[in-house]
Amino acid sequence: MKFTEEHEWLLVEDDHVIVGITPHAAEALGDLVFVELPETGITVAKGDDIVVIESVKAASDIAAPLDGEIIAVNEALIEKPELVNEDPLGTAWFFKMKLTDPDSINELMDEDAYNDLIG
Repeated sequence: MKFTEEHEWLLVEDDHVIVGITPHAAEALGDLVFVELPETGITVAKGDDIVVIESVKAASDIAAPLDGEIIAVNEALIEKPELVNEDPLGTAWFFKMKLTDPDSINELMDEDAYNDLIG
């Protein structure tokens, strides 16, 4: 897994990555009550806000961690946004994307560096 400073995780799977938020982020947000996912087939640039999440505490955006195309979204989160709080590293992934530059994943943090970040 790779991690961003915005508390997203990325898991490389075949020719794409799966993206979600870390347990640290899920805990900070509190209980999620709404998730709006991007459309499949769109091309996004690193930093583009592409997911909207609302919790009992606040509304937040999740940005594209890298450049690429959204190839799948986790429809289960629309009906059950609480999955993000229950299993942020597993069933609660947000989207899958095919990276424009697969090597760009190497710019992100590994687990040790992320753990140092959250201290």
